[in-house]
Amino acid sequence: MPDTPPRLLVACFCAAWCRTCDDYAHVMSALKVQYAQQVQFAWVDIEDQAEVLDNVDVENFPTLLISDAQQVYFWGTVLPHAATASQLIDRVLSGDIRSLNAPDILQLDQRLRSFLFS
Repeated sequence: MPDTPPRLLVACFCAAWCRTCDDYAHVMSALKVQYAQQVQFAWVDIEDQAEVLDNVDVENFPTLLISDAQQVYFWGTVLPHAATASQLIDRVLSGDIRSLNAPDILQLDQRLRSFLFS
């Protein structure tokens, strides 16, 4: 039986007061349907789950983190356009995007995965 590739995590870091983030909630819902078999999605409220962020600042909203269990592939602001998010996810799934060399964001990813999956 062949190994299955690691499931991706797409986390959206937002704030309850951010109206752009409200729009992203609809995009995330559509992406969950589109990528149901390949991607785990998470919504992270930076105020309610501040312990996950630790010393990492989210400067703009919404900020996406895309990772697998070993590497982070994307950390940045993405406006609520489904096509843009879908293109990023497709690039990661196809191996067409390199991992980030950002130890603080990798540690953020590990804290988030512990928070979500423990």
